[in-house]
Amino acid sequence: MPQKVDNPVAADGAPAESSGVKSARRAVDLIETFAANDVWLSLSDLHARTGFPRSSLHGLLRTLLEAGWLEADTNTARYRLGVRALICGTAYLDRDAVVPFATEALERIREKTGFTAHFARRNGTEVVYLETRESQRSTHLVSRVGRTLPAHATALGKALLAELTHDEIEALMLPASLTALTPNTITTLEGLHAECAATRERGYAAEVEEGTLGVRCVAAVIPYRIPGTDAISCSMPIAQVTDADAQRVGELLAETTAELGQQLRRAGIR
Repeated sequence: MPQKVDNPVAADGAPAESSGVKSARRAVDLIETFAANDVWLSLSDLHARTGFPRSSLHGLLRTLLEAGWLEADTNTARYRLGVRALICGTAYLDRDAVVPFATEALERIREKTGFTAHFARRNGTEVVYLETRESQRSTHLVSRVGRTLPAHATALGKALLAELTHDEIEALMLPASLTALTPNTITTLEGLHAECAATRERGYAAEVEEGTLGVRCVAAVIPYRIPGTDAISCSMPIAQVTDADAQRVGELLAETTAELGQQLRRAGIR
């Protein structure tokens, strides 16, 4: 009679369940590696970036390719994200009850200001752009939806970080370094705390060429969660606005997001 095996062992000597979990984690890490790079990647590139054994990479790449998460260039034996990544990313937005309400607010802001408006959510130390309405005068042709930027370098991020206490900001941002995107980006915790304090007092966040040269932004949190997770911003070309103009747009955002927060709470969205 065959003996029952309570703890099956995988080929590499690890328990099968543990090995399966490791493979799933590696598959996720591999997808995120592709998402973080805008070039086609070879097996050697992936080995250098992830440290995964080449034998494991072969199997993972084949599985992800067959499932549609990757596509391959057979001429160069390189890979990039496939269409399944877009389908699943779109599904996240389709199922988010806040997005339709936020989109209407973005339309109103663009109509009133003439500038580009963004809706974003904080994810750790980054902000993720979930919806954008471009200015009619904009020459920007690539959607920012799904892209991320460091929270400390954006008005959106500073508005959301200002929802946290001093100690919560310290715990979140340390030991990570505050990377400079431009010469104007705040790169010290002291500077970030000062910006968050100013944001709380003002009712909206502001930055001038900290995330992108030639652009200034203002942003306000949508107050339907505590602490706030979502915010709306307006991007303005430096050459087209004065400090007074930026203040008026910031106040408009604070008013619009307050109304939006009330609307979401009435709809039972948390």
